Amino acid sequence: MSQSGYDFYLGKCLLPIAPPKLIVKINNANETVTLVNEGEINILKKAELTDIEFECRIPQEMYPFAIYKSGFRSADYFLDYFESLKTGARPFQFIVCRRRPTGKRLFDTNIKVSMEDYRIEEDAENGFDVLVKIKLKQWRDYGTKTVNISFNMQKPKASIEPKREATSSPAPAAAQTYTVVKGDCLWNIAKKFYGNGGKYTVIYNANKSVIGGNPNRIYPGQVLTIPAA
Repeated sequence: MSQSGYDFYLGKCLLPIAPPKLIVKINNANETVTLVNEGEINILKKAELTDIEFECRIPQEMYPFAIYKSGFRSADYFLDYFESLKTGARPFQFIVCRRRPTGKRLFDTNIKVSMEDYRIEEDAENGFDVLVKIKLKQWRDYGTKTVNISFNMQKPKASIEPKREATSSPAPAAAQTYTVVKGDCLWNIAKKFYGNGGKYTVIYNANKSVIGGNPNRIYPGQVLTIPAA
């Protein structure tokens, strides 16, 4: 790569010498499965995070082809900056600006990344310069969703059932007699004296000799004994 055609930025830091080679790997997440009687198929999925690798030269002295935004910086400045990207645990922008020798812009790479690792290499053949091999990984913003759940804390109103009043006379305190009239039945007579028609058997058992074997047959004029409750 020609220095005049490429500018490499790690965050706000411009590398003084553009790397000669850049590898951008867009990782695959597709899944190949085998179906019975159908053979292999490929299930397409969203791509995984992108990996970026390059090697850059960090000079220890000023070269005429090196570019510095704010004047010459020694290698220590850049190495400290790389360390801060690694230990800061924060993503940053990786930008590559590409231009023709005429200055016409080609296209840019602009991606948010994290510093995965970097390796510093010193070689006598490079003089006092150092070579740094850098690996970056794409960063995707993420976060948790907040769900607000509201509860109705109002206490339920207590419902008070109205008091029921007896609609019939209370049961007699002592035994009485009653003369059957037309339309009477033991159920209605028990309802009248006991407030509960289901107690007709009490009256029937006390008057079997008068009523006979069928409690449903009573006749006007019969005098029945009404036992006390």
